[in-house]
Amino acid sequence: MNTRIASINLGSRAYDINIGANLIEHIETYIPGNLSNRSVFIVTDDNVKAYAQIISNALQNSKIFVLPAGEATKSFTHYQAVCEWLIESGLNRKSLIIAVGGGVIGDLAGFAAATIMRGVDFVQVPTTLLAQVDSSVGGKTGINIEQGKNLVGAFYQPKAVIADTETLKTLPKRQIIAGYAEIVKYALINDAAFFEWLETNGTKVCDLDSDALGHAIETSVNAKGQIVQSDETEQGQRALLNLGHTFGHALEAAACYDGRLLHGEAVSIGMIMAFDLSVRMGLCNETDKIRVENHFIEMGLPTHAAQIEGLVTTPEKLLDTMAKDKKATQNTMNLILVSRIGGAEIVQDAPQNLIRDVIKDSLFSSMTGIKDRWKSAFL
Repeated sequence: MNTRIASINLGSRAYDINIGANLIEHIETYIPGNLSNRSVFIVTDDNVKAYAQIISNALQNSKIFVLPAGEATKSFTHYQAVCEWLIESGLNRKSLIIAVGGGVIGDLAGFAAATIMRGVDFVQVPTTLLAQVDSSVGGKTGINIEQGKNLVGAFYQPKAVIADTETLKTLPKRQIIAGYAEIVKYALINDAAFFEWLETNGTKVCDLDSDALGHAIETSVNAKGQIVQSDETEQGQRALLNLGHTFGHALEAAACYDGRLLHGEAVSIGMIMAFDLSVRMGLCNETDKIRVENHFIEMGLPTHAAQIEGLVTTPEKLLDTMAKDKKATQNTMNLILVSRIGGAEIVQDAPQNLIRDVIKDSLFSSMTGIKDRWKSAFL
């Protein structure tokens, strides 16, 4: 794969997303500015610390901090630990922080970079498919609290994103498939032709075929970049990027971030719930919902909350979590719904009874056969 470059054009805060194989071995090529005499602090997790070491070997004057892997790491406790390590290790305002890992590390290290000493430069090196196509791009950083996901955070853009596709080859298949859900999201928001391409090429993407993977990542980050450039701090259209996320975040909270449900899997279920609600409200035809659901099933993604192992919750509890979502405004739940494949829109007045019905059906639907098929896709 030749290196592909996408750009986020935000004036003085513009940066490139570099996409290709074996980029981290020459990481200094993709970091803007002079690194000589600049201290570098690498934040990573147990799963990908070997990649962090490769980066450290390529750079002078660097140190590594290793965190536990998993969503539970996005907490005040680990945020404090990172900040204290940075200060104790000699961080100054000219230092550079490099986040090496998936969305958890990118969000946490990015939030530390945004807040420590009122902001120091950082670079994203995403090592999961989900992070390469979504969370590393756009400047959202943050941590989770008991009341919900990403409720504490900041908009803070990186200086560069370096998406080395070789790092994906060591991921479990389940992680790849979960990341694929975020790729499909961009197609469902505003690119019906991309969804049609994914119906044909999705398996190649998840098999990490070089050309298909490169095209999918580049298309995804370009789609996100266009929206971020027009609405960096989510005052309007950027909310479209949350298709499936309000439902999905509530499911993640109900699953206690314990590994039963990956973020991309939650978003997959959430997107089907968004299509279901759209159909019930007369916004979208059922044919499109069935088409999307069939593609998710074919790719090995979950489509109903009933597929989540041992999930104990109620429609009322999920509704309450959704109401606390950061996208809610003035007691109004903002949902991203759809008029068609490739036609997402922001809806503020979805009837509560219909939302509750959608959640109930997702939680308690009969999943005979489909549950086992979801699991077998990544075993």
